[in-house]
Amino acid sequence: MLSQLLKPIKIVLRGELQKFVHKDFHEVVERMTVIDTFLFLIIHFVDKLGIWHKLPVILGLLYLAVRRHLHQEYNLFNVGRTPVGVRFNPVDYPYRTADGKYNDPFNEGAGAQGSFFGRNIHPVDQSKTLLKPDPMVVATKLLARRKLIDTGKQFNMIAASWIQFMIHDWIDHLEDTKQVELVAPSEVASECPLKSFKFFKTKQVSTGFFENKTGSINVRTPWWDGSVLYGSNAEKLGKVRTYKDGKLKIADDDLLLHDNDGVAISGDVRNSWAGVSTLQALFIKEHNAVCDALKKEDENLEDEDLYRYARLVTSAVIAKVHTIDWTVELLKMDTLLAGMRGNWYGLLGKKFKDTFGHVGGAILGGLVGLKKPDNHGVPYSLTEEFASVYRMHSLLPDDFYLRDVSVDPDHDKSPPLVEKVPMSDMIGHKGEVTSKKMGFTALLVSMGHQASGALELWNYPLWLRDLIAHDMDGKDRPDHVDLAALEVYRDRERRVARYNDFRRGLFLIPISKWEDLTDDEEAIEVLREVYGDDVEELDILVGLMAEKKIKGFAISETAFVIFLIMASRRLEADRFFTSHFNEETYTKKGLEWVNTTESLKDVIERHYPEISNKWMNSSSAFSVWDSPPNKPNPIPIYLRIPH
Repeated sequence: MLSQLLKPIKIVLRGELQKFVHKDFHEVVERMTVIDTFLFLIIHFVDKLGIWHKLPVILGLLYLAVRRHLHQEYNLFNVGRTPVGVRFNPVDYPYRTADGKYNDPFNEGAGAQGSFFGRNIHPVDQSKTLLKPDPMVVATKLLARRKLIDTGKQFNMIAASWIQFMIHDWIDHLEDTKQVELVAPSEVASECPLKSFKFFKTKQVSTGFFENKTGSINVRTPWWDGSVLYGSNAEKLGKVRTYKDGKLKIADDDLLLHDNDGVAISGDVRNSWAGVSTLQALFIKEHNAVCDALKKEDENLEDEDLYRYARLVTSAVIAKVHTIDWTVELLKMDTLLAGMRGNWYGLLGKKFKDTFGHVGGAILGGLVGLKKPDNHGVPYSLTEEFASVYRMHSLLPDDFYLRDVSVDPDHDKSPPLVEKVPMSDMIGHKGEVTSKKMGFTALLVSMGHQASGALELWNYPLWLRDLIAHDMDGKDRPDHVDLAALEVYRDRERRVARYNDFRRGLFLIPISKWEDLTDDEEAIEVLREVYGDDVEELDILVGLMAEKKIKGFAISETAFVIFLIMASRRLEADRFFTSHFNEETYTKKGLEWVNTTESLKDVIERHYPEISNKWMNSSSAFSVWDSPPNKPNPIPIYLRIPH
């Protein structure tokens, strides 16, 4: 009876609601709970004004918390069946396994090598539009670099290498045995380094689901488990370990060792370059130093114990550096500084957490140290959309600026330039040879003092359009690829929504004309030339590069929303960052090591204090090193207003 009386009221309210809500969101709002509808209206109102990043920090954090909640409820989709069987006992696995299994107590296979990529947005079949518009036309007219655009002092080549270092930890798609060939259309053929190229399709595997019948397989472990150092299975792990005192293999010159074929020995070296190898070498040093510290504390620890503890500690250090150092430089504004530190320490902050431990749940105490992991009812994985927004090859320059570290620095700790080395000499096997000649110190200092490229249109490196790709074992393939064109094709092939549908799926207002995307008149003209007036055809990669950036952001707002969901998920779904982030699992010394490491600069200073003291002027190792250090701000962070 009551429901019948309320029905007319609900109809009237829904009608009034639809007048305010963008028409593309009417259907999804109708499926929301009353509370979530109210929360959606808040973020939708703020989005219409375009002001969340201008709000006082505390209000900006509230907006992000509400948005994150909605995405956790409506943007996590499982792909593949959850295994049914006897639950394992986490006590039997107080360590990270070689293949990522036995982390989630309710799903032993979650996050394992060979698990499915999940979804943040339902897949969109593009089998009939794989070549519309042609990927090589898109790459040539909208992506290919004309002249390097860099990020100024905000982001350096260590920062660019870092995200590739992370990708080698998280994601790689299983390929099919069938090849596809793309041929450059006549209108752009003369501008394409490759007139045609062949590559392997992404393998589609049956999910056992009725709706999403197939999905892609991740051949890396998507947990934040350091698999970039340790590999994603027992076979690779066996090749990188010394089996003495828990340590990993490293050369006497502090760079990676190589096998008889010249392939670097580390957890994941496929499609890599000297910048990633340098970071792998640095964190192998970190792992081995943890082993030494633990052995000093307890001489009775065996090789296997030392390895397992050191892996836990090193993986946590990597995750922490990414969360409160790298991401803060990528998204350089006070709201995100507070937000990322909040993810690790909570609103109560580091001093409180160090003194009293984790108190008050995720908001007050942070995600790290929660009493139990939280996957929001969806088995943990990284997603196809996550892979798409991490297409950041425009961060790479045309040349590597080698610096002279044998001389004294100038007033801002900047070393003189010795040589501009083509990036083609810094990648793959050739890059390993080149880096050996340069040495670790010269590599790291040079990377620190060189700005990265910017994520913009017309800034995709040309040398990546004629690239030697690697097999799974890190060996060269015979067929070169045009990576810019391939990335456009990959998103379509993997059924990742195009730009406007991508935004709709994330509750972001879609564009209705090219002028909504960018103010650049030439960009609008070329977008219209490639896509016509149909903004729905816009590829996600092109949209992310063209989108107007929030001040301080090196990435687009659209990409940031995926970060907002998945950065939290990587921490809160992992028991080694939540219920098992304790002295019993990490050891007292190990947990202290993590808790006292705040930045990549701390890691560098631990192993190479002379590099930091002599060559780094900046506050963060991810900013260009000759930039001035951050000035102290007397205003408490939650009371600040973004500039």
